Amino acid sequence: QVALVESGGGSVQAGGSLTLSCVASGYTATTYCMAWFRQAPGKSREGVAAIDGDGVTRYVDSVTGRFTISKDFAKNTLYLQMSSLKAEDAGTYYCAASQYVAAVPRFCEKNSWGQGTQVTVSL
Repeated sequence: QVALVESGGGSVQAGGSLTLSCVASGYTATTYCMAWFRQAPGKSREGVAAIDGDGVTRYVDSVTGRFTISKDFAKNTLYLQMSSLKAEDAGTYYCAASQYVAAVPRFCEKNSWGQGTQVTVSL
């Protein structure tokens, strides 16, 4: 089992920036594929970005050019740098980890999940 703990959420004005972090611990051999998902109130969870063990990154179209996913492999820490934030980026952001890469927008399959961190974007 791998444990994932997110941090870095908060409240930001539209156009602002925020960086999320996710620390993986435990059986980190199952973290070849790591991703960020988000869920807005009343909506289903959606994939945002992913990175695999070879450093290949993928993004959903709505965040391309504004968000950057990265991973410190030595620290087993996943990051999501978010800039030019919009109201529609608000929601709970979840870190996910898996051995299995999937196509966009699923990104990773058979995931372990973190507890989530809240992002609020005010106009």
